[in-house]
Amino acid sequence: MLASLQRHLVLLLTLLSPGLVPHATAADRPNLVLIIADDMNWNDCGAYGHPHLRTPNLDRLAREGMRFERAYLTASSCSPSRAGIIAGRYPHNTGAEQLHWPLPGGSLTFVGRLKDAGYYTAAAGKWHLGNAVKDRFDAVAEASTAGFVLPTGDGPAPARMIAQSPSGCEDWVATLKKRPKSRPFFLWLAALDPHREYEAGALNPPHRLEDVVVPTHLPDTPEVREDLRLYYDEIGRLDRYVGEVLAELEAQGVADNTLVLFISDNGRPFPRDKTTLYEGGIRTPWIVRWPARVRPGTVTASLVSSVDIAPTMLAAAGLPAQPSFEGVSFLSVLDDPSAQVRQFAFAEDHWHDYEDHGRAVTDGRWKLIRNDYPELPNTPPADAGRSPTWQIMLKLHEAGRLNNAQQACFVQPRSRFELFDLQADPGELRNLATEATHEPELDRLKTALDAWAERTGDYLPSKRTPDEFDRVTGEPDHSVRRRPRPSKQEMFGTNERY
Repeated sequence: MLASLQRHLVLLLTLLSPGLVPHATAADRPNLVLIIADDMNWNDCGAYGHPHLRTPNLDRLAREGMRFERAYLTASSCSPSRAGIIAGRYPHNTGAEQLHWPLPGGSLTFVGRLKDAGYYTAAAGKWHLGNAVKDRFDAVAEASTAGFVLPTGDGPAPARMIAQSPSGCEDWVATLKKRPKSRPFFLWLAALDPHREYEAGALNPPHRLEDVVVPTHLPDTPEVREDLRLYYDEIGRLDRYVGEVLAELEAQGVADNTLVLFISDNGRPFPRDKTTLYEGGIRTPWIVRWPARVRPGTVTASLVSSVDIAPTMLAAAGLPAQPSFEGVSFLSVLDDPSAQVRQFAFAEDHWHDYEDHGRAVTDGRWKLIRNDYPELPNTPPADAGRSPTWQIMLKLHEAGRLNNAQQACFVQPRSRFELFDLQADPGELRNLATEATHEPELDRLKTALDAWAERTGDYLPSKRTPDEFDRVTGEPDHSVRRRPRPSKQEMFGTNERY
């Protein structure tokens, strides 16, 4: 009730404020399109320098717009990341910080604000936010997630999956075509690609094994290369749908005044990437095309966070940010790539298949990770745990054939703090936290993290959420499969933060 009253009060103030043009025609206000990949690493496309991964439409988006080099997510897990984006808040303040937890019904969202101001709002593809906030959209075309069914029966896990996983993008263009032409629009287009599980046939022609660039933290084996090759194919399939959306915008004659932002919700679904606070978990591709405003072919080193998307979308529409938002608008960067809107970006690690808790802060050059449960290993998510990559890594680890970089997910206990120089060590392979020469950087980032925690009301749960999957096999533990949401009392004591 309070959230509803707040939304209506903001709308009333908007209608009484001539500077916010609520009665302007659709042509006067930009259209807004947010495209979200599912589990795509930040540099796994041609626009970010991959030499062989075929992404012609993402490459075109970057050529015709602005590519962000230092863009970060607030979480390395699917639904907490998305919840933070739509609510404009850090996950620990959304009430949806753990995987699959839905946003509470009273959540204020930038999409609801756009709808109140006259925008047509629609979502198509993966829906991972809960039913309570669907009414922020005029239309929701929710994609099937049949391809994510947990394995059952005998045989290798991948063979027991549904045969043809959808891309999640099938309704994107149809949703764009159905919009009312008399109103500006916002579209939330969320893919299922390149989320696991993988199967052949996602892209024709497929990528080749020799196209694969194996990250340093993964062993270069035929099994790993094939796993990455199938991941590449799903990115290629996603890229095709991005191209179809761009073509439809042009066919409708609205491309010039449409802001298109492409990001991923978290990193690659491989060991030491997704669900971690390393670059492979929280750094994201971030490309903006807006021909009416953004100069083509521009690149910016300005630091941005996914918590900044909500205030930016509203600013682009000529609307004020909601008081609940915890990010800042990066609209000034679109006008001037050298503009700086934030000094630090912050990220969170919460329960995702397994218990864990951590925080990270970066200024774009230096990164500090704080592991709050250091006694636990950095286990990859369950779908990656069932993958050919993890299974071969288990065998190589047992045989003593993994190098130090490839053993990161087996380290137990982990360091409480990890400090990395991202410029000198982009793979985050050398922890500098214990080196005296880097103590000033360590202290500076610790101070920034502490100040952010105080400012946003961050907390350490008083009750841990148990694992739901086996940490070796990735198979479900049915004894804890129905994971209840802890009560506010259990999570916060007497300090309620929702």
